[in-house]
Amino acid sequence: MGAASGRGALVAALLGAALGSVRAEPSLHTLSEVLFCQPDTPLLGLSVAFDSEQLFSFDVPNMQWLPQLPDGPAWPTGTEQPQELQHDTMLCRKLHDGLTWLATGPRPMPEAKGIPVADVFLQQPLQLGYPNTLVCMVGNIFPPAITISWQRDGIPITDGVTHLTYIPMEDLGFMRFSYLAVTPHSGEIYSCIVTRERDNISVVAYWVPQDPIPSDVLAMAVCGAVTALGILLALLGLGLLLSARRGSTWGQWGQRGHSPRTH
Repeated sequence: MGAASGRGALVAALLGAALGSVRAEPSLHTLSEVLFCQPDTPLLGLSVAFDSEQLFSFDVPNMQWLPQLPDGPAWPTGTEQPQELQHDTMLCRKLHDGLTWLATGPRPMPEAKGIPVADVFLQQPLQLGYPNTLVCMVGNIFPPAITISWQRDGIPITDGVTHLTYIPMEDLGFMRFSYLAVTPHSGEIYSCIVTRERDNISVVAYWVPQDPIPSDVLAMAVCGAVTALGILLALLGLGLLLSARRGSTWGQWGQRGHSPRTH
């Protein structure tokens, strides 16, 4: 009852904030809580999402709730305390053990696995020589047991790296983000390496800073292209006008029964 009442309080708090200004036409929202347990690291994971946006995750080693965003609101006081999660944790592990016994019995069940898909991009527009943040977005994760590492020009980087927890998706897979503080320079090669520890499969995504076109050069190029297009259209219009006048002249000579003179 304690966990149920805690979830109810959290639902009321979130929905009250979201629907307070639309009482006349309430919209539907979904508050989900995903708990997983597995033999890989992490052994246990728990997250709370509102409309597919993760709000909180549970830090199992430190037994505390953490907001998804560093400046996000804190977990509501008195709602679903760590000791209330012990029953759910034990149930998850019992189900895992039972399903494992069935899967490894006389007729083993095939294990579902997803090949991670990684994409690397900048958080802010590129300016060479200025601080920025590289984002490595990894999707199609299942099971949620991967490691993410960074390299610059083939050399591992550990400073300025921030990993977020696993985010459950509607397709029963997971997504994970990793951030790297960088000051990009021309010629550098950054790589985000995603490794699935169980079978040692790695996926690598690369990012290379490209020299941005200066705004004055881009403006001159656009102006030149517009001018050239204008001249081309003017010549085309003049050609059509001359063609129409010549056709009209030939028509008048034909109606009089004379052929035009040539000089």
